[in-house]
Amino acid sequence: MPSIAWEMTYSVETDASPAVAWNYWTNIANWEDPPAEFELDGPFASGSRGTTRLPGQEPLHWLIREVSPPQAATITLELQGAALSFQWRFEGLPDGRTRITQRVALQGENAGAYISQVESTFPSTLPGGMNKIAAAIANSEASRKGSEAKGSPGHYTR
Repeated sequence: MPSIAWEMTYSVETDASPAVAWNYWTNIANWEDPPAEFELDGPFASGSRGTTRLPGQEPLHWLIREVSPPQAATITLELQGAALSFQWRFEGLPDGRTRITQRVALQGENAGAYISQVESTFPSTLPGGMNKIAAAIANSEASRKGSEAKGSPGHYTR
């Protein structure tokens, strides 16, 4: 397997339980990242394929490579001579909350052709996106329980 050309990891915590966080995230109807639109062909399971559509761009096709409910999943976007993988982990915390970690990694023989694009995109968008997901998951749990909850600010490593 080719070495990793670029990677970034970011974690957030949410007031929701691991089961709620996992069930919310694996329902792609909850994936809100306008103007992107997401489609999944089949269940959220290893081998299922999905598509991301952005206005004015060719659709991006991805594959769910690994799923270990309710702890982890890896989604891979195949590029020309490279792959961009998104590894998600859901870790239960002693207080019943959940730590959600996303690791984005670029690898492959042609990864160098994509480094500037991922470096200019993910460091500025991943933290906000993860915090938005944590808050949405917490709010879904709060709605279920009848109170307001929030996600907490996360941290990243490169």
